[in-house]
Amino acid sequence: MAKVTNKPLFSFKGVALNLVTYPTGHQVLRHHDPMGSGRYYKLNIVIKKPEAGGEFSADKVIFSWLKRIYLFRPDLYSHSVSRIEKGQRKLLSLAVYIP
Repeated sequence: MAKVTNKPLFSFKGVALNLVTYPTGHQVLRHHDPMGSGRYYKLNIVIKKPEAGGEFSADKVIFSWLKRIYLFRPDLYSHSVSRIEKGQRKLLSLAVYIP
């Protein structure tokens, strides 16, 4: 599977902002991100869509807009990204953990 680039932009006390690039051929299999206790939120903003594939899917989202912005609880609900057939998927991912 092609290598994902995860560039940390900011991290402080349970808040992290990353620039994530998924190349052609990559996919994220359905999973959830168990955190033990507390609440875990992710706000993903797709800044570049692939030409084909790379669709985000989640059992439940809090908010979504134009298939580009997603707010969801990765600790509670399964999520995935379909295989990127052509191009790359680039997103800003803001993660917030509240103990």
